[in-house]
Amino acid sequence: MSGGSWPAEVFERLYAGSADPWGFETSAYERAKYADTLAALDGRRYRSGLELGCSIGVMTQALAARCDALLAIDISATALAHARTRCAALPGVRFVQATLPDELPALDGNSCDLLVLSELLYFLSPDDIDRLMGGVLAASAPDAVILLVNWTGTTNTPCTGDEAAERARACCARAGHRLSGPLRREGYRVDRIA
Repeated sequence: MSGGSWPAEVFERLYAGSADPWGFETSAYERAKYADTLAALDGRRYRSGLELGCSIGVMTQALAARCDALLAIDISATALAHARTRCAALPGVRFVQATLPDELPALDGNSCDLLVLSELLYFLSPDDIDRLMGGVLAASAPDAVILLVNWTGTTNTPCTGDEAAERARACCARAGHRLSGPLRREGYRVDRIA
């Protein structure tokens, strides 16, 4: 599949076939990626986090320990049911089902000081990446950290992970954010934008 953004039905089929289709709970790749993502937070505490593409909530659980409030969004109702169960005892965590960018919830301007887009952007068309980043940037507090985490291997998605990350970085640069080089590991990259 390529071209347009992937619809919800694709993700529902994946989660119908497996509760954890990408091995979020078990793969060494995921553990390494999570460790690098959390290290990019620099030990800071965040007032209000936004996680786009939360899937079954493995990263959500880790981010909740670093945020006073966290809004986690995913396209898949099935994935969100698992995420809600995983994070049921965590205060301050809310979940919303939404197709991005069209259904990004209205957020107070400058309200989020942490925005995490992990393994999401390359499922979107280039135009949808631009539109989503417009909403992300509008919700970003002046002291916000934006983390982009993208698979860099072969894919049949609308963009490669590198293309998606570079497009999002360009949106952030136009908005005046500081960009540094991405942390590159085998199979993924983590971009920290402040």
